[in-house]
Amino acid sequence: MTVINKEKCVGCKTCMKYCTVDAIHYLPEERKCYVDQSRCTECYVCVRQKVCPVGAIETVELDGFFKQFQHVMSDPVENHGVTGVTGRGTEEVKTNDVSGRVKKGFAGFSIDMGRPGLGVFLRDAEKVAMAMAEAGLVFEPPETTPLSALMTDMKTGKLDDACLDYHLLSVIIEGSCTLDKMSDVFRALQKVEKEIDTVFSVGLILRVDENGENPILSELDALGIPQPHRGKVNVGLGRPLSTL
Repeated sequence: MTVINKEKCVGCKTCMKYCTVDAIHYLPEERKCYVDQSRCTECYVCVRQKVCPVGAIETVELDGFFKQFQHVMSDPVENHGVTGVTGRGTEEVKTNDVSGRVKKGFAGFSIDMGRPGLGVFLRDAEKVAMAMAEAGLVFEPPETTPLSALMTDMKTGKLDDACLDYHLLSVIIEGSCTLDKMSDVFRALQKVEKEIDTVFSVGLILRVDENGENPILSELDALGIPQPHRGKVNVGLGRPLSTL
């Protein structure tokens, strides 16, 4: 846990401009800065960069699984112990030509929630996950995507109640659905985006034919969603699994 040692702090406010989620505040009456623990994501930017000129920013041992999860998800240089991947613990389904996660006849989704300057509370991640699950999304297992490890029910996307108030820099929801459910999942996202206090971006993973086309993209037009004009194209040079 990140804290500011008041005995060392000189109230210069230098640390405030480095905080990724504005969790460091100044107390005029004390002329000291402090860390709002309800907002801090434990990203350790202020610690790694040694932004305090007098060394007043200190760390306290992270207490419990959820606190450690918060730090690993928010600190891009941390390696996730289960997936073995840095940067929120997942390579995402964007590497589908190697991982082969999204099979023919399915659409993959990668929902990137939160961003520097805002972050995401896990209660909002739960709302999005549950809305997508109800629409037909099946989540990736904990071995490949960290958020699933917090789910008490993988079928509904329900997270452990004890983790809901934790604030992360960002977190990714990953899963897939059959192509006939893709529009339903997008409708669920359009509805739930009005119910959360953060932002998210949607990664859509589809397979194309020999002409580089996928007719299901036309369904985005009916939903009022602009068809993607940029993206990553995998040419299928990965494992044989990618041909399934």
